Amino acid sequence: MDIGPGSQQTSASLSGATARATARRRLRIAAALTALLAVVAAAGGWIHRQVTTVFIDDARIAADMVTLASRLPGWVTEIRVIAGDASRAGEVLLRIDSREAELTLLEIEARLAGLAARGAELEARLAMVDRQTGSQEDAQRARLEAARSQLPAAQAERLYAEGEFTRAVQLMGTGSGTRQRHEQTRAQLETATQRVLAVAAEIRNVEAQLANAGAGREELTVLRRQLESIDPLQRELAAQRDRIRLEIQDRTIVMPFNGTVDRVFVDPGEYVTPGQRLMLVHDPARVRVEANVKETEIRFFRPGSPVRLHVDAYPGRSFEGVVERVGGAATSEFALLPSPNPSGNFTKITQRLPMRIALRPGTADGLLRPGMMVEVEAQARE
Repeated sequence: MDIGPGSQQTSASLSGATARATARRRLRIAAALTALLAVVAAAGGWIHRQVTTVFIDDARIAADMVTLASRLPGWVTEIRVIAGDASRAGEVLLRIDSREAELTLLEIEARLAGLAARGAELEARLAMVDRQTGSQEDAQRARLEAARSQLPAAQAERLYAEGEFTRAVQLMGTGSGTRQRHEQTRAQLETATQRVLAVAAEIRNVEAQLANAGAGREELTVLRRQLESIDPLQRELAAQRDRIRLEIQDRTIVMPFNGTVDRVFVDPGEYVTPGQRLMLVHDPARVRVEANVKETEIRFFRPGSPVRLHVDAYPGRSFEGVVERVGGAATSEFALLPSPNPSGNFTKITQRLPMRIALRPGTADGLLRPGMMVEVEAQARE
């Protein structure tokens, strides 16, 4: 029986199988070595990172939580937002009943209008009295000047009449004069005397009327004082009006900045008192990270040092930040119950100092909310 060729084929098959097994073994060894090298490299990188990096795992996102309160009491008539709403600066959030203040404002404005009308009336009377008394004084002065100008002429006529009468008397004594001439000169003297008396009386009368006209102008002073007394009342009412307007304005609660409403503490129809909390808001663009650093690691965190932030809410994503401020005292110094340790039993505990980290502009994009947990990484470089 011929078996030679078959034995040769079997030997060739065995040799091929051995070669393939050897190749697979080499591949497994190479893969194992590659995996081992990767593990060693990863372990080396992890060890290097642990040695050269400082970690803080109890940091939180923080923000300035602004409490909106009412300065005035009243009933809540309208609430336009709920928790989580974003509002622009100046948008109305809540309204408080202002009907009584609005009625008071209308009353004050009416009183101001009345004072303005009273002032206009006094100004008109002032102008009228000024014109009337001024014209009266001018007329009386003119009459006084005319009367005074007539007095010398009347006195001259009386003096002439006295001379004529004296001569007539003398002529009558010598028998040269007539009775008619004597009576005529006496009548002329009586007429001249009465004229002087009449002119003098006219002068006194005009002077009295001129004094009355001057007294009438004193009314101008009274009107001016009344007009001046209106101005303080107007200022007082204007101040009351501005205060009421401010109260009406303060009964409308608006958003102080572009921000988010975190919580609403009241409902429509509730009665609120001055200082009562109404809403809690914050500015998402001004969030920060607050952490407490061990005193043994504080040397790695200086103002201006860059840090990397990992937020638990966004795994696999990191944020850039910079140390803004490091506290000047450990948090234990602000404890409500300090421990002076008078007994002498002492246990050394690593203290922590507060630190604030500012996010680089544009890195948060409104994703970070106050209270979120953050891990902080910094290079251990002194």
